[in-house]
Amino acid sequence: MIFSLKGKTAIITGGGSGIGKAIAATFAKQGAHVCILDFNVDNGRATVSEIEKTKGSASFYQCDVANQEQMEGVFSEISKNHRIAILVNNAGIAHVGNIENTNVEDLDRLYNVNIKGVYNGMKAAIPYFKKQKGGVIVNMASIASWVGIDDRFAYSMTKGAVLTMSYSVAKDYVNDGIRCNTISPARVHTPFVDGFIEKNYPDNQAEMFENLSKTQPIGRMGKPEEIANLALYLCSDEASFITGTDFPIDGGFIKLNG
Repeated sequence: MIFSLKGKTAIITGGGSGIGKAIAATFAKQGAHVCILDFNVDNGRATVSEIEKTKGSASFYQCDVANQEQMEGVFSEISKNHRIAILVNNAGIAHVGNIENTNVEDLDRLYNVNIKGVYNGMKAAIPYFKKQKGGVIVNMASIASWVGIDDRFAYSMTKGAVLTMSYSVAKDYVNDGIRCNTISPARVHTPFVDGFIEKNYPDNQAEMFENLSKTQPIGRMGKPEEIANLALYLCSDEASFITGTDFPIDGGFIKLNG
């Protein structure tokens, strides 16, 4: 089977909803044992249940990715029964605002999850990958790593850091058989988007959904499953020649806007 992950264990942060959930389901379908790390217990357990109903293999670990001790503890627990082959650092949060209406608490909150969370994941995984002479890391960056986006000061800061951290890790550990790449999505239709529209535009939700969709030249938002399919490829043996690379999946946003 092409893009098979049979016999591999994959850790996915933020795997309880949205893109992370789609990645977990896709990896399980391709034969991986999926370890879902999520702060939300209900979401994490529900995702495991859905995967098991389709005969997939999954387990859930409640974890705050910003807490290094928790992350290292979870990796240690998983490693007792599984050989960790894949890490997908997907967990992330957003903030809307320019520098003037971004306060230090906003900055710290996004730093803790979007930057420190990715750092903690890689910091925990790399010793296992070095010992076994191989492993794959995929970090979720963003089109905000590439181009300026209105009112996304703090979010753009964090996603730029994800991109450059990933380049550094790819360079430093290429001789240890560790591959590290990033994915940079444009707007993807997830429950977060629906909640954002409902909260901020309760009286014209359909219009705002259409407007946000049209910011991608292709005319629609991405689907979580489309991001998951790219993650699958990058984590499969078919991508064994790829490291230190970012993959925009953006409906033409970066190159075709303007």
